[in-house]
Amino acid sequence: MRKAVAIYGGSFDPPHISHVLAAVYALKVAGFEQVLVVPVFEHAFQKQLTSFQHRLCMCELSFAGIMGVLVSSVERELETPSLTLRTIEHLSRAHPDWAMRLLIGSDVLSDTSKWHAFERISELAPPYVVARAGFDPPSVHAAFLPDVSSGRVREALATRGTADSDALLAACVPSAVLAYIAEHRLYGR
Repeated sequence: MRKAVAIYGGSFDPPHISHVLAAVYALKVAGFEQVLVVPVFEHAFQKQLTSFQHRLCMCELSFAGIMGVLVSSVERELETPSLTLRTIEHLSRAHPDWAMRLLIGSDVLSDTSKWHAFERISELAPPYVVARAGFDPPSVHAAFLPDVSSGRVREALATRGTADSDALLAACVPSAVLAYIAEHRLYGR
């Protein structure tokens, strides 16, 4: 029997509580045996990102201690820009014993028409969609993740020291990630 693995790609710039909860949900509710967190190396839509190494370290801090979650640097070794299909095909060849699904938030569904060969991705790793606030849920029974995004976290990081920003950061970003951000002076104002 093949191992049920959720492939969870994204910018993770920075990772936040909804990322962590999506992985835990996939393991504990959706029945995946493993979640492979794959930070994008070079965004296909030319999105400017914090360095890959910093995002990889923050992912490792965010998911540390959650049995069944592994953080992968696989996209660093693949051709750029990073394409989900390229990553899925590589993982499929490297792990023929995996039954893969692509773990995505419902916020991503409207962008899949822009992805390279999304139909092929869906054949190799059918999407498993988790609900994000403000976007259509995958089903009426979907559990919603907290209403937070990396963009909102970056905005709060830029205005640290205000009550609202500090409250959002304390509630939505793992403390080890906040410490890492401070130590490396990331997302400075």
